[in-house]
Amino acid sequence: MAAILQGCSGSITPERAKELEAVEIKEYQGEKLGSITDFHENSIKGPQNVDIATYHLKVTGLVNNTASYTYTEAINKYQAYTKLLTINCVEGWSVKVQWEGLQLKDLLSEAGVKPSAKAVIFHAYDGYTTSLPIEYILGKNLLLAYKMNGVTLPPERGYPFELVAEDKWGYKWIKWVTEIELSDNQNYKGFWESEGYSNDGSVDKPFFDR
Repeated sequence: MAAILQGCSGSITPERAKELEAVEIKEYQGEKLGSITDFHENSIKGPQNVDIATYHLKVTGLVNNTASYTYTEAINKYQAYTKLLTINCVEGWSVKVQWEGLQLKDLLSEAGVKPSAKAVIFHAYDGYTTSLPIEYILGKNLLLAYKMNGVTLPPERGYPFELVAEDKWGYKWIKWVTEIELSDNQNYKGFWESEGYSNDGSVDKPFFDR
């Protein structure tokens, strides 16, 4: 028997472990989470399929050092954080999710924000834009998420990055983020804001200005 065991162990060549697909978590600290499938599709041009081989996340505008990161560079360079937050859509639905990503303030710190910068304009792969005051972003420790409920964002949820704009209506949670632009324009209006939606976007206030 010893000889047989020795022969079997000697015939196996150790291989590097292969990573299996992540499984979406349904509960966190005893609290039931929403699912990726609970979201309604309402993007302006439908789900985007970003070519990650050519993708770059850019930090531009009123910064001392403009930056451009590949997807892998961005997620490996910065500390990952998780946050349990609910997204509320003006259509009347909401989903509670455990988000995982990097903190925007870490990106901005690396870039060196100029004192004249008052707002951050976010650009998406499909042409969508929205903006938020820089004080809000730093004060809330906002995440640029690349995972939800333990799995990588699917294309319809904003892969490679979605802004987790806590306490804001869903139209501020921009998906497929490609560029983060520092600006002195506090009144910049993005896609839906130009149609009359509140530029503030706080969930405790009306979402339509007109």
